[in-house]
Amino acid sequence: MQALDLLLQRRSMANLTEPAPEGKVLENIIKAGLRAPDHGNLTPWRFVIAQGEGLRKLSTILVSAALANNSEQAVIDKLKKAPFRAPMVITVIAKVTQHPKVPALEQYLSAGCAAQAMQMAAVAQGFQGFWRSGEWMFDSSVHQAFGLQGENQIVGFLYLGTPGCEPMKTPERALGDFIEYL
Repeated sequence: MQALDLLLQRRSMANLTEPAPEGKVLENIIKAGLRAPDHGNLTPWRFVIAQGEGLRKLSTILVSAALANNSEQAVIDKLKKAPFRAPMVITVIAKVTQHPKVPALEQYLSAGCAAQAMQMAAVAQGFQGFWRSGEWMFDSSVHQAFGLQGENQIVGFLYLGTPGCEPMKTPERALGDFIEYL
């Protein structure tokens, strides 16, 4: 797939099956994330890969957080199943370093760029994915389970796998609705 086509046709696909990326393909996905903009060369990212038993551990982390927050049973049931929507979930974490010229916000944005680059690298190699966020990425017990301290923050859960259906058509958007000139 040509790079511009990849970007212009980007779609999240939530119907993912086995196999997950592995070997050189997974290595390329991680390398793409490591090429995100990185002012100050701070490498403000950390990637935690869950598959197989790791998906069960992620499910346990999310369910424990929901139980600690006295969530409704429907929420707990949904969280228990959430990691199994794909054969692999990469938790993308902004690893924030105090720096006089690189604020935390810029480091969060860099980690977000890493997630986007990894999703695009997966698609370029024949896989597919979707990036999820939600309230649980801010939960203190989830942070504790991932060993987050200080301003470190989960920026999303990147679900990856083999496409289980055809992607939806990319919606057309009027460029004029999003552009202004000074």
